Amino acid sequence: MIDKQDIINELELDRFELFEKPHYSFAFDRRDFLKGFGLGIVFIVPITRALAQQRGESGRGAFNQSLPNDVGAWIHLDEDGRITVFTGKVEVGQNTRTTLTQSVADELHVPLSSVRLVMGDTDVVPFDMGTFGSRSTPTMAPQLRKAAAAAREMLIAMAADQLKVAPADLRILDARFVNHDKSKTLTLAEVAKGRKLVKVIPEDITITQPKDWMIAGTSVTKVDAKAFVTGAHQYTTDIQREGMLFGKVLRPSAFNATLVSADTKAAEAMAGVKVVTEGNFVGVASSDQQTATKAANAIVANWKAAPQPANAELFDLLRKPSNERRGGEGGGGGSRPQGSIAAGMAAADKKLEQTYTVAYIAHAPLEPRAAVAEWSGDKVTVWTGTQRPFGVRGELADAFHIPEANVRVIVPDTGSGYGGKHTGECAIEAARLAKATGKPVKLVWTREEEFTWAYFRPAGVIDVKSGVKNDGTITAWEFHNYNSGPSGLPIKYEIPNTDIRYHAADSPLRQGSYRGLAATANHFARESHIDELAQAVNVDALEFRLKNTKDERLRGVLTAAANKFGWGRTKPAANHGFGISCGFEKGGYVATCVEISLESPTGKEDPKNKRIRIVRVVEAFDCGAVVNPMQLKNQIEGSIVQAIGGALFESIEFKDGKILNPKFSSYRVPRFSDLPLIETVLVDRRDIPSAGAGETPIVGLAPAVANAVFNATGVRLRSLPLAPRGLEVKS
Repeated sequence: MIDKQDIINELELDRFELFEKPHYSFAFDRRDFLKGFGLGIVFIVPITRALAQQRGESGRGAFNQSLPNDVGAWIHLDEDGRITVFTGKVEVGQNTRTTLTQSVADELHVPLSSVRLVMGDTDVVPFDMGTFGSRSTPTMAPQLRKAAAAAREMLIAMAADQLKVAPADLRILDARFVNHDKSKTLTLAEVAKGRKLVKVIPEDITITQPKDWMIAGTSVTKVDAKAFVTGAHQYTTDIQREGMLFGKVLRPSAFNATLVSADTKAAEAMAGVKVVTEGNFVGVASSDQQTATKAANAIVANWKAAPQPANAELFDLLRKPSNERRGGEGGGGGSRPQGSIAAGMAAADKKLEQTYTVAYIAHAPLEPRAAVAEWSGDKVTVWTGTQRPFGVRGELADAFHIPEANVRVIVPDTGSGYGGKHTGECAIEAARLAKATGKPVKLVWTREEEFTWAYFRPAGVIDVKSGVKNDGTITAWEFHNYNSGPSGLPIKYEIPNTDIRYHAADSPLRQGSYRGLAATANHFARESHIDELAQAVNVDALEFRLKNTKDERLRGVLTAAANKFGWGRTKPAANHGFGISCGFEKGGYVATCVEISLESPTGKEDPKNKRIRIVRVVEAFDCGAVVNPMQLKNQIEGSIVQAIGGALFESIEFKDGKILNPKFSSYRVPRFSDLPLIETVLVDRRDIPSAGAGETPIVGLAPAVANAVFNATGVRLRSLPLAPRGLEVKS
């Protein structure tokens, strides 16, 4: 049996939101449930084996609940020959639905259209720890492949028995069983007809190797793409239930505020309005959204909040030791020191010591948080966009003091998450209003609520001290990350004396997972500093990196990106600059080359400063065997576009427990006019298992842009965002 605590201990410390205490706690109830299939054949993977492949994916709400003791994954072949695959993973725009469908179809030797994936419905799919950490491709895909491969062999044996031939004489071709000369055939439906069987997948199953893939490894179009582009797909906000009401929650005046009093008389006097108050929770429900909003605005609340810090104090605050521990020594992390920093510095011809900072930024997902909750007796069903359906199920059970068997969470394919939809506040709020009214309730957070009450990507301070010889050999590397997290801390540079650490801090704002976690901050500081070392000894930035790493895959992406970019073949034009960076995270290797230009400001930009425009980006990415080249290219391009905001202008401004820029009009995200020419180089390694690709491609842009700015101006920018109000360039 998998030890629950072992998996919890492997949870990435950057996922701060998964260590939070519950936000709500309401009243107590109970329920039983039954899951089943009709006729057909079910192929299952035992739960202990499934959990073993998901190490490192847990979080709050995953293990303070009872685990199912039956299966970890299953495939169902019904009497009509339809193949349905069940997984607890969810689709939040990363196209997991397509790549997992490709993997199953590839192993079963059936057309892609024959396979239907059921995702993220806690009543009908196997337990899963969550869709995060770029783990769906490296963990769930092999798991489903094993189930499909075993199903294929078992089905061939059953078909052979029906046809009275040897199993070795049969194969599956386009969803039909055929013998060597095609004189005997059976359909999948004919094999499944009249059966009700459960087959346990044996452990020693061999799956198809990447070099032999037929459907995986090709650029298959997104599954259900037509439904998304025509508007037929139903997001949580599109869900309708009979008698459904619309909810609105009254928000505190500041973070950590306590409700002193609430005058709800005006709201209660409105026709069809139900007001719900319990502790710090104040909400309303009505038959239409406008009335619900009007009623919430009519409530006069008195909140009490203590003074809280502002942006100006942030980085000094983060250097203070944390009062909380989350594993590791003092709640920190990093790699074991090696060699002697003092000796390494003594051996250096040049010494460098710098500090880099990273601001809080928001996820700004296309689809804000939303939930529809419906009670039936003592059972509740919630439709919501989350990356952790079973985690949210646990949170709902905790909030209402009911068994998890009484809770069903259904996740429609969701309009992006970026690590920001791991918690279930909106689901709990909708369920509380639905419980009080006795009717289904839909609750949709406004954009301002999303910017204010969701968690942020952590801010951080990073101190780097290093030494280098005149020939470009790095002799010492000391690296301290305060608060933003340990992801991306390990290095692939050959340095004999290192001390690399993460120090937990008490964040003034709620913080949590974001695409790439702290790997973006750590790569920004590391690759900016590497560039500074190269400049200090007058060595080309690409040559310097290649000199200090022996890692074959890192060298491979560096060379691929540089060749595509034309690094070293030309010099930048006037007011232009070139920059380069590289790195690795979650099994993927990335190298990024950038060209920037300095232009006159436009619109509301400061007329005294220059605007940094990213002209061209070339990014090479190696994530092992590529499952879907077109969709991988989309992931890389999307990561680069999202990274533009964090690199140049995204930053949360706060003071005294309030967010000062909680709207798109005041929080700058990338626009079409910001987009550069983007060129991707896919390093397809069919000899290496596939890694995830949703996060690592985001980490290379910021340092490459900072290095390009220095190349153009001689100005070294060490804070993200680099130029929220443009760049002051002295003439």
